[in-house]
Amino acid sequence: MLNIRDILETIHMIDEEHLDIRTVTMGISLLDCTDSNVDKACKKMYAKICRKAEHLVTEADRLAEKYGVPIINKRISVTPISLLAVAAEATPDSLLQYALTMDKAAQACGVDFIGGYGALVHKGISRKERDFLLSIPHALAETKKVCASVNIGSTKSGINMDAVAIMGEVIHETARLTAADNCIGAAKLVAFCNAVEDNPFMAGAFHGVGEGDSCINIGVSGPGTVQAALSRHPDADFSQLADIIKRTACKITRVGQLIGEEISQQLHIPFGIVDLSLAPTPARGDSVARILEEMGLESCGACGTTAALALLNDAVKKGGVMASSRVGGLSGAFIPVTEDAGMIEAAEKGVLSIEKLEAMTAVCSVGLDMIIIPGDTLPEVIAAIIADEAAIGMINNKTTAVRLIPAIGKQVGDRLEFGGLLGGGPVMQVSNLSPVSFVRRGGVIPAPIHSLRN
Repeated sequence: MLNIRDILETIHMIDEEHLDIRTVTMGISLLDCTDSNVDKACKKMYAKICRKAEHLVTEADRLAEKYGVPIINKRISVTPISLLAVAAEATPDSLLQYALTMDKAAQACGVDFIGGYGALVHKGISRKERDFLLSIPHALAETKKVCASVNIGSTKSGINMDAVAIMGEVIHETARLTAADNCIGAAKLVAFCNAVEDNPFMAGAFHGVGEGDSCINIGVSGPGTVQAALSRHPDADFSQLADIIKRTACKITRVGQLIGEEISQQLHIPFGIVDLSLAPTPARGDSVARILEEMGLESCGACGTTAALALLNDAVKKGGVMASSRVGGLSGAFIPVTEDAGMIEAAEKGVLSIEKLEAMTAVCSVGLDMIIIPGDTLPEVIAAIIADEAAIGMINNKTTAVRLIPAIGKQVGDRLEFGGLLGGGPVMQVSNLSPVSFVRRGGVIPAPIHSLRN
C-alpha cells in the first residue's frame, strides 16, 4: 500500500524528473476482418478500430487529469496487415488501401500513431508478401499516422536474407519518397529480429496473432527519474547502483500498473502489459545517455558504456517485475540517437559511432534506433547493417531492431530535424566498404544450435 511519502515522491518524479506514461496503446486483432474483397476488408477494419478505440483518447486524458500523470501518446496497434492482404489476394495496386484505412481510423479516433502495417517473414517470404514489403514506402509516404515493422529473423528460424535485402531497398525508398518532409517515413519503419507481440512503442508496435481480440498495453518512461536517483548517491558502488535503479524502476512501474488497470476497466478491454522501457526524449533531463554518464563516464560512447548500459537494462527489468506480474513488451532501456539529448551530443562530438552503438545493442532493449545516415548510402549497406543487428538478436535470443533514416541530399556532419519526440541529430558516418556481394547471396542464415532447445 502507498504511504504519504510514496505519494509525495511520485509527485516529485512527475514535476521535476520527467516521469510520464509515454504511451497507452490499444492492441486490436483484425483477423476477423479478413475478406477476399479488399474494399469489404477495409470497411470491416475501419469499423472495428473505431468501435474499439472510440473512447481511448478521452479516457486517457481523463486519467491523466485525475492522477496528474502526463500521458504523452495514445496509440493503436493492429494485426500485421500482410496477413489480411494475403487472405484478400490483394494486388500491388490495392495494398495502399489498407494503409489509408488505418490512417483514416487513427484520425477518427484521435490517436497519435497506429502501428501494424507490417509482415512476419522471418522464415520465408512469398510473392505476395514481397509485394507487400514493396508497398511500404508509398504507404508511409501517403499517410500521417501509420507505422510499419517487418520481422526478418528469429533465434528459432535464422535470418531471412532475401527479406533483409528487400528491406534495405524499402528503407532507402521510404526516405526518398518523404525527402521533402525530412525523410520522416523512414522514422516510422523498423526491421526486427525476434519481434515481440505486445510492444506498445512505435514504430514497431503490432498486435500479435497470439494475442486476444484486444488489450491495453502501457509504456512507462522515466530516464530523468533514474538519473536523479543516481545523482543522490555519487559514491555508491555498482551493486548499490543496481539496487537504486531497481527501487526506482519498481516505483515507476507501479504508476503504469495503476493507469493500465483503470483504463482497462473503464474501456472494458483486457489489461495486457506494462512495458518499462526508459524511452528518452530530446528534452533536458530525460536522457538515457545522462544516466550512463551519472555512473562515471565522461561521455556516452566512452569505454565502459556497454557495461554501464548492461547494468542499467538488467536492473530496470528486475525492478519492474517486483512491481507487476504483467511486465512485458521490450522493457529495458532504449538508445534512439535523435531522441536522446545526451546521445545527440555524443554523436556530434564524434565519440559515439554506429559501431559503438551496435555493441551497445547487445545489452539494450532493442537495437540501432533513430540513426541518421548519409542519403547516398547504398540499399545493400542498409541491408548489411540490418543483418549485423539481426545476428546479435538471433545469437543472443533477444529482440533487436534497426530504424535508420537515410537523409536524402545530406552528408556526414549535416543535421536532420524532425521535431517533437523524434528530435533530430547529425548524419553519422557509415563504413564505405562494400557488402554488396554478401547481401546479394540471398537465402537464409541458419539458426544457431541453441534454437533447438524445447
